[in-house]
Amino acid sequence: MKKIESIRGNLIVSCQALPDEPLHSSFIMGRMAVAAQEGGAAGIRANTYNDIVEIKKMIDLPVIGIVKRDYNDSSVYITATMKEIDELVKAKADIIALDATNNIRPKGKSLESFFNSIKTKYPDQLLMADCSTIEECIFADKLGFDFIGTTLVGYTEQSKTIKIEANDFEFIRKTIDNVSHPVIAEGNIDTPEKAKRILELGCYSVVVGSIITRPQIITKRFVSTITANY
Repeated sequence: MKKIESIRGNLIVSCQALPDEPLHSSFIMGRMAVAAQEGGAAGIRANTYNDIVEIKKMIDLPVIGIVKRDYNDSSVYITATMKEIDELVKAKADIIALDATNNIRPKGKSLESFFNSIKTKYPDQLLMADCSTIEECIFADKLGFDFIGTTLVGYTEQSKTIKIEANDFEFIRKTIDNVSHPVIAEGNIDTPEKAKRILELGCYSVVVGSIITRPQIITKRFVSTITANY
C-alpha cells in the first residue's frame, strides 16, 4: 500500500491510444509514461495488457489498469468481464478500474455479482469504480470498492446532463460528502488550475488524459480557437 499512498494528492496521467488513433502502440505508450513520470506524475492509467506490461518495464509508478472491449449484449466496455480482470491481474496492474455504472454487464451480470466474483477470485486486488452518477458512486462505495472514480460522468445515458465542473465541481463535492472511500477525479479536467482545485476539495488523486497525451485533440483545440473568427 505504500506505493499506492504515493498517488495521494498527486497527478495520475492517462496514457491511452485506441486502435484508430495515431499513437496506438504499446511502445509509444511506454515512452509516454516515461515522459509523464519525468514531468512529475505520481501514477499512470493505462488500457490493455500489452500497454501495461510495457509501461511497467519502463517506469516504477502505480498503474491503474483497464481493458476496453466491446460486447454485443452490453454497453459496458471498461473491464466488463472476468476475462479482462484476469488479463489485468496477469499484467500486475496495481489498481484495476471497471465500469461501476448501473448498466448491465455482458451476459446479464449485475455490478454486485461481478464485484463479488472478483473479490472471491482475487481478494487482495485493489479495485476502482468508474461511475457516472452520485447514486452509482454511493452504491460502489457500499459494495466496498477501494477507490471511487468520476470517470464516466457525462458518458452514459443517465449522466448526459451532468457537468463535472459546474458550480465549482459540485458533483465532486457531493461525491466526497457521500462516500467513505477515497475519490479519484477523472474526466474533462483540462487545465492545471482545475486539477489543483479538485485536489483542494478533497479528492485523493486526479487523473488527466487527453489534454496531456492525445496530441490530435490538443492540436484541434488550438486550431479551433485560431480559426474561430475567420
